[in-house]
Amino acid sequence: MQNVLFSNAARLERAGLRVPAGFYSHDQAMTDLRQVPWRDPDLYWTWDRLLEQFARWSGDVVLTSEGFGAATAEQARRAVRSLQPAEVHVIVAARDLWRTLPSMWQQSIRARGTWRFEDFLASVQEGTFKGFWDHHTANRMFFRWGDLVPPAQRHIVTVPQPGAPRDLLWQRFAGIMGIPGGVCEVTDPGSNPSLGAPQIEVLRRVNAALGDRYPHRMPYQRVVQQHLIRPVLQEQANDVRFGVGLERAGWVAELAEQQIKELQDYPCHIAGDLAELRPGPMTDTMSPDELDDREVLDAAIETIIGLIGHSGDLSRQLAEIPVGVMTRLQNQAGRVRRGIVRRALG
Repeated sequence: MQNVLFSNAARLERAGLRVPAGFYSHDQAMTDLRQVPWRDPDLYWTWDRLLEQFARWSGDVVLTSEGFGAATAEQARRAVRSLQPAEVHVIVAARDLWRTLPSMWQQSIRARGTWRFEDFLASVQEGTFKGFWDHHTANRMFFRWGDLVPPAQRHIVTVPQPGAPRDLLWQRFAGIMGIPGGVCEVTDPGSNPSLGAPQIEVLRRVNAALGDRYPHRMPYQRVVQQHLIRPVLQEQANDVRFGVGLERAGWVAELAEQQIKELQDYPCHIAGDLAELRPGPMTDTMSPDELDDREVLDAAIETIIGLIGHSGDLSRQLAEIPVGVMTRLQNQAGRVRRGIVRRALG
């Protein structure tokens, strides 16, 4: 949904709906609102600065970042209060736990995590990882935000099961927003593909070996995300999928029924079908913890080959920059550095 929103921002604005700035402005504003310890203090966008963008527009505005789901009750209250007197709607996407659990663990590894998949699952099942339920499941985050607005302004969008039309999730969201058909170009959502079991295990081990280098968040994103995860690991075949495992199927199914019951009893608008929160066919899959060293080594070698190719691509791109352009860029960088030095001395 975010890909469609940001790639069609100009079209949406002509239709009366503004998606201000870009994805990273929303993301940075989220870290400011939540005051997370890994927020980069030098980032440009703050919560108040993004609100200034809203104030310049008389129509509807979209604010989107999955990180808002982890806001505390007080942070959510501050956000809704600061958006008033606008009519605030809360929209949360809900996906079944069978897919959410491996996805959330993978995202934690892609955010510099190092814990093993089985350790993650055990901590969720045993209740020692309370943050999972508060930050990554629809019910709790929805109630924290939804309680702050009237029932007619609370919306749950259920994520369709595999096999549904590729644009169905977008169509549900667009229906809530009143976005007419044909306004947006809806492309195949393939910009953030999942990693396979060997690739995510290589990344987990790299994260552990990094030590204090490239801390989360911006240093890691600028180097590891930009030069390892996106151009190399995501480009590999990723054929070996992983998941929860059939030994936990009953536990996941029981939790799904609890979620559905809670949402059925909560006054809100549902776009989709709460039955989609029941897991689809639950088949047994490999855990990344079960890979042998040969499989991990093969993936690591493939990763090194990918890094060599990525480095070659960057070198060719640099060589293609006209000499005059490079000289102007170097001169401009020198002027910026000299200005910084003068201000520091002054």
